[in-house]
Parts: sequence; C-alpha cells; structure tokens
Amino acid sequence: MNAPAPASAAEPDAALVTTRFTVPGMRCAGCIAKIERELPRQPGIAAARANFSAKRVAIRHDPALGEEALPDALRDLGFEAQAVADNPLGIEAEERRRLTRALGVAGFGMMNIMLLSVSVWAGAGGATRAMFHWLSALIALPVIAYAGRPFFASAWMALRHRRTNMDVPISIGVILATGLSLYETVAGGGEAYFESAVMLLFFLLAGRALDAVMRDRTRAGIGALLGRMGKSAGVIGPDGSIRRIDARELEPGMLVLVAAGEALAADGEVIEGHSTIDNAMLTGESAPEPVGPGSMVHAGTINLAAPLRIRLTQVAEETALAEIARLMDEAGQSRSSYVRIADRASRLYAPAVHSLAALAFAGWMVAGAGWHQSLVIAITVLIITCPCAMGLAVPAAQVVASGALLRRGLLVKDGSALERLAECDVALFDKTGTLTLGTPRAEIGELDDETRSVALGLAQASRHPLSRGLAAALLREGAKPAPVTAVHEASGQGIAGRWQGVDVALERPDDAAQGLATRLRIGERVQTITFADPLRGDAAEALAALKTQGITASILSGDRAAPVEAVARQLGIAAQAGASPQAKLAALEALKAAGHRPLMVGDGLNDGPALAAAHASIAPGTASDASQQAADAVFIGEALMPVALAVGVARTTMRIVRQNFAFAIAYNVLAVPLALSGLVTPLIAAIAMSVSSLAVVANSLRLARSAGA
Repeated sequence: MNAPAPASAAEPDAALVTTRFTVPGMRCAGCIAKIERELPRQPGIAAARANFSAKRVAIRHDPALGEEALPDALRDLGFEAQAVADNPLGIEAEERRRLTRALGVAGFGMMNIMLLSVSVWAGAGGATRAMFHWLSALIALPVIAYAGRPFFASAWMALRHRRTNMDVPISIGVILATGLSLYETVAGGGEAYFESAVMLLFFLLAGRALDAVMRDRTRAGIGALLGRMGKSAGVIGPDGSIRRIDARELEPGMLVLVAAGEALAADGEVIEGHSTIDNAMLTGESAPEPVGPGSMVHAGTINLAAPLRIRLTQVAEETALAEIARLMDEAGQSRSSYVRIADRASRLYAPAVHSLAALAFAGWMVAGAGWHQSLVIAITVLIITCPCAMGLAVPAAQVVASGALLRRGLLVKDGSALERLAECDVALFDKTGTLTLGTPRAEIGELDDETRSVALGLAQASRHPLSRGLAAALLREGAKPAPVTAVHEASGQGIAGRWQGVDVALERPDDAAQGLATRLRIGERVQTITFADPLRGDAAEALAALKTQGITASILSGDRAAPVEAVARQLGIAAQAGASPQAKLAALEALKAAGHRPLMVGDGLNDGPALAAAHASIAPGTASDASQQAADAVFIGEALMPVALAVGVARTTMRIVRQNFAFAIAYNVLAVPLALSGLVTPLIAAIAMSVSSLAVVANSLRLARSAGA
C-alpha cells in the first residue's frame, strides 16, 4: 500500500484525525484483536479502536494519509470496510436484510428436508429411499448455496488473506457433509446428511440475525437523539431579511431567529428576546428554563414562548447534542462476557475438532477401513461435535428470561444485558421521571370553587407544563373554566387576563426557593399553588429489594439540589445533584475504576451517555426515544419494582447459562469418543446434535417458572 511515512513519535496528537469505518466482517474477539494490533503497524496510523456491537472501527491517523489507504489497510487484513460518512444508512442494514433472507431460506429448507427424512428414518428402502434422498438433494443444494453465502464469503475472504476465522471450520463442515450426502445419493447409498448441513446453517444464521437486530437498535438510539435537532434555521441577513437554510449549512457567528415552538438547530447565545426553553433533554429538569440576552442555548432544545435572536457558537457535530450522541456511540461497546466465552470456546474448539476429524480419517485409513468408511467417521465427528448446544447456551436462556420479564412489565432490548445486570453491585437513579413520575401535579385542595374556575380559565390558555398540569388537576376535580378575556402570555413571567372587570394572572413566584409553584392573582388577592412531582408508589420497596440483592442505590441527577435532596431524604439514600451528561459519565467511570459494576436507571436525553456507558442500564417507558434506545431494558407503567425484578431474574438466568455450558461440555466429552470409535453414524450424530440443543432449550425454559410469569 502506498502511504506517507509514519507520523513522528513527537508529533502532537492534535495533528492526527479520526476516521470511522463500518466493518461488518468482524465476527469475534480475534477479529477485534487483529485489527487493533495490526493497523497501528501501518505507516501513518497511530491507533485503531474496534466497536464490536456497532461493527465499526475508529482509526486515528495522519491527515496526509490518502483516502483509499485506510480501506486498503483493512482489506489487507481481510476485512471489507466503508467510511461511515459515505454510508448514512450503513451497509449494516444490507447485512441484516441478507441474514434475514438467508435465515428464512434455511428454515424453509430445514423443515422440508426433515419432513422427507422422517420416512427414511421410519425404514423406507430401495427406490423409495432413493427418491427421498434425491428430493432432499434438490431442496438442500440451492438452500445451502444461498443460506451459506455469509459463511462461505467470510471464510474465502479470510483464507485469501492467509488467516482463519470462525466461518472457515463452519464452511468446511457444511461442504463436507453436503458433498458426502450428494455422493451417497448418486451412488445409491443408504445414508444422506442434508438435514444436518441445513440445520447447522439455520442455527448459526439465527444467532447472527439476532445479533444484527440488536446492533441496529443500538444505532437507532443515536439516530433518535440527533433527530431532536432542528432541521433548518432562519438566518438573519445584514439587511434584516430572513432566509431558511439547512442545518448542515449553518456556520458559527450566524444570527438566527428562532420562533416560539421551534427546535434549535445549533448551539448559541441569546442576543435579543426573552422566552422559556424546554431544556429537559440536557438537564432532566421538568420545569422550563427562562432565557434572555446572554443565555446559552443548545441544539435540540425547544423555544416555548417567544421569538429569540441567537448568535450561533457551535454547529453540526460540535453541538452539545452531537457530543452526547458521540459519547453514546463510543460508550456503547459490547460487554457480553458469556457471549465472548462461548465465542472463544467455539473458536478454539472448532480447529481442535477438525484436527481430530482429520486424525480420525487418517487413523481409520491406516487401520484398513477404506476411504469411504474413514470419511464417514470423520464427518460424524464434525457433525456430532458441532457447537450448536454451546452456541445456544446463552441465547436460549436470554430469550426465555426476556419473555418472562416482558410479561412482568420490563422489555429487555439486548439479551446480553442480562449478563451485565446479574453482575451489578451499585445502582444510580435519575430523579425526575425515574424515581418520580416526572409529571408536575398541582396541589389544589385549598382552592375554593371560584378560585378554581379562574385558575382553569387561565391555565387552559397556556401550553406551559405547569399550566397544563394545573388544568388537568382542576378538570379531574370537575372545575368549570371562568370566561377570562384579553388573555396574553408574557414570556418567562406567566399568563394574564380580565375576569368580571378584575385583572387575573398565573404568575411566576418571586421566591425561587418555593420550587415548582405558580402564583394565582385575582385583583389584590394572591394565592400560591404548589406542584409536586410524586415518587413512584413502590420506589422505597424497589430500593429495599435491590438492597437485599446486595445493590446499593443512590441518586445521580441533573436537577437542582433542593428537590433532589428532598427525594433522597425521603428514600434514605445518597444523592448528587446538578450533574451534567459529562459529570454522570465521569461518576460511572469512577465507580468502574473502583471495581464496581454500576446499573444506571434514567429517562432524560441527558442520561443517554450514562445509560450507554453503565455496566447495565434501564429506562422507564416514559423516557425520551434516545434514552430508551440507549438503555438495555425499558420498564412500563408507574411501578419501579421491575428494576429489582430484572436483577433477580438476570442472576437466575446466569445460573441456567452456566448449567447449559456444563451440559454442552459433558455432551461433547461423551460424544467425541463414540464418534471416533465408529459406533455412531452421521444420522445418529445429527439426531444427537439436535437432542443436545433441545436439552439446552428445555433447561432454559425453567426460567419462565422462576420469573413468576
């Protein structure tokens, strides 16, 4: 590859740039290690970091490196790559569709071949057996050719670059089984093993298709987050004219007009105007934030009340929202230890088994068995030791546990999250919308009928969250709105009007220490209406359940100190208030550095990076789209107990997984000697392989009962 000389060791890191590539060919921990070890040895490349869950590689390199040099470097290692910027939809989507189609074809072929094989197993002979073998071949050959393409292409790419991966032994096993079956069919032999080859492909494709779906959900969280940004902005020209331009064309220093109700497309400073901003995505605070000249505002927040003139300071990928998305992308690495163990075991195990099969062939040839019998025994070894039970040990348990939890009000989006949930020893909870319900509820018990009527007449004319909460509470109590006239809303101050010749208003209290409150003025009469964000009804019970499981809970919130401390006192736990997304991320990293495995439970967009970076994460069903996508699980309803239930079920799941591993290992310890001795035919090997898989599934089904579903 032609490339400039490597960057000098003394060259400052700031002189380097980072380019990200989609690399769908990463299949295992060995692929990651190879990329991260070999790429920095190339001239001009300083470092490489692989994100297995997203199938992406970030390369830190000299900016003078040619644009084709980096993909060429990855191809030299045996991996096709495409720059992320050139591929907005991702070749990941195409890979997912390809795997899904292949899975459907393999499933169709497997069911039909198994149906034909029943007659053969039942004792059909002569012309009938031969006919069923030919029918099986007619179905199996195109099915294997199509459904096996993901494995064959990957294996060929690896061999072409003089390396191996997990797809190489898979491809060898499928091709040998198919070839011998075809020979047996043509020669009129008594056995054919098409169902074994197709069944193997079906199970392996199912695992990879599910993995692709999980990766797509992870990427969708980042897309949902960036989707909150305004798509365009009204730029004010030197002559005062306004022209609408795409958000991607904005530049720092531009002056833009943001209308009421409009989402901001970039970060900036308010130059003119007063309004309120829905800033919950960054701070988690449910109450809107008043802004005026000099206030900093951010992309994705919503201008609620009045027009603002804003001088842009950060645009596109430099905005605070884009930074949160970047943190989510980089923090959302795959951390599935049991899947890595299964993958590593399969990778080490497959070459050993294929070597054993080769030795079996050679040994039986030397013993005088002949090439046909020797090959049958070798293929029997390959089939009976196929790591399907090992591969199902984790996903079977995860699927059953996830279904049981769903029936109890918790959706597990990533099966591997159960592994991490089982390991958590501390829990960090956001306050607003997580420990509390996140909806301000007005306390109107002391209001008389006339006051309620006037308050409702004003509140119904405003879209302010407190006004909406007040109106909802009054309507629930049967209040009727008073005919308030000349209603007008002052940005950041409240809403006012006239009723029966008297000035009336819902105003912002002078004393900010009152917390969530509004002041109702009727002429000279003033009454303060307070709001509460009530705790979830079972919050204390859920935290107590976590404590019995050895998990210490605390609050990590972006809200103001006063309400956070009030909730902490009520629940009897520690708390940290005013935490920015970066501060939450730092708190998690500090816990992990101290040897803890934190569980993060939060709902706001500001919790996105923390949800992605935590050892495991859960969001409520009322959370923002991005937070739900970033979290490993989502609980539905007002109860918090599903969080504690998830931890308990996760720990039971891991016990079942360990049992499954033990069974899979014991099966192979027993099966390999039988296959080597020639006491098992390929047909019996295929049945034994299927029975071992079914046994793992049956053991996993016990989780449904243990979860109480």
